[in-house]
Amino acid sequence: MNRRREQKTTKPEKRVDHTAYLAGKRRGGILKEEVWFQGEKVVKYSLAYINPFVCAVDNGRVLGYDNSHNGHHRHYLGETQAIEFSSYELLVDRFEDEVRDLWRRQDEQEG
Repeated sequence: MNRRREQKTTKPEKRVDHTAYLAGKRRGGILKEEVWFQGEKVVKYSLAYINPFVCAVDNGRVLGYDNSHNGHHRHYLGETQAIEFSSYELLVDRFEDEVRDLWRRQDEQEG
């Protein structure tokens, strides 16, 4: 007998959906993190620092990383470039470091 085996394809599960609305001198800014898993593997992600007072293009996205549109890439002030990806955890560290650096430079400019 020739039986077809139905392969179960599990739909990715969104397990992380964080949005932080910033206040004080970062007022108007938003930090977002969304992560989808298949089993224990990260299959889709989006990290973003959004502030329309800082960036008027790309829906206010100052800095972001995601893997939509067939590849891992970085958004910065309206520009997009492909990136090397080794792990989601390392990418989160990179994103957080870059956001802190942006804020430090912004603070220095404001004097």
